[in-house]
Amino acid sequence: MNTKIIMTSSVIFLASIGILFSFLPNEVMDYLSIESIAITRLFFNLMSALYLGFALLNWMAKGTLIGGIYNKPIAIANLMHFGVGAIALVKVVFNIRTHPEIIISLAIVYVIFSLLFAYIFLKNPTKT
Repeated sequence: MNTKIIMTSSVIFLASIGILFSFLPNEVMDYLSIESIAITRLFFNLMSALYLGFALLNWMAKGTLIGGIYNKPIAIANLMHFGVGAIALVKVVFNIRTHPEIIISLAIVYVIFSLLFAYIFLKNPTKT
């Protein structure tokens, strides 16, 4: 499996969320009807840092061999992020009342990435 495509697509996804939360937190909070107070702005800025950090990690590791024993920390960190995120989002999908289209689309993306990173984690890589 070519992990470069998966890593690059995860970079695009994570970086776009990180940039959105970094530069437009007030607009995102207004759209989601979240009260814009100091603690929520701080929360969005910290989430932005996490998303951008993960995007940078994946960008720098995209050309390396990933899977099995190779770059195991990168594979397990991505699996943990997307797996736990997928579980949390799928639980919320059935109870969400406002903006279900956002939560459902995020849940789909997170489930896909969690399955891909689980496969990468469990499978030994092959050189192309």
